[in-house]
Amino acid sequence: MNKEGHVLNAALLSVGLGVVLVLPTTPSASTALETVEMIVRLSVPIVLGALFPDVDTAFGKHRKTLHNVFVLGVIAAYPVFFDNLQFVWIGVATHFLLDVVGSRRGIAFFYPLTSQEWGLPSGVTTSSKYANPVTVVVTLLELGVLGAFHVYVMPLGSVAGAMNALIL
Repeated sequence: MNKEGHVLNAALLSVGLGVVLVLPTTPSASTALETVEMIVRLSVPIVLGALFPDVDTAFGKHRKTLHNVFVLGVIAAYPVFFDNLQFVWIGVATHFLLDVVGSRRGIAFFYPLTSQEWGLPSGVTTSSKYANPVTVVVTLLELGVLGAFHVYVMPLGSVAGAMNALIL
């Protein structure tokens, strides 16, 4: 996926998750304000996370050096040890998902153990007129999964706390 697609994905996820995390039962001015605050709070970490893996275009091997499970693990564990950047992992994970599902090339998910790139044949080229529609569809699916996880498994805001309890 291209940078435009990653930013579009991150922006839509920030808005969607802002609504999901607040889940107003009755619309009011205070729930609307709380929803806007949550969207603003999520926007920067998710957008930064969505753009971070492409830093490997400046060094290393693109879609390998920073597009792997080890980088995602470090980013996901960061809030456990430093108590910040709780939602950056969502941006990184969705970047990976877009590169696997939304593009033809895929990513080297287990780099440096192997350079084999993993992707789905359903992807489109980054310059395709279908790149943004594919991004929107993938984002809606991500919101569905994250929303279900938040409601039925564990609140997303508690994920870092749960990881902290397991590790420490």
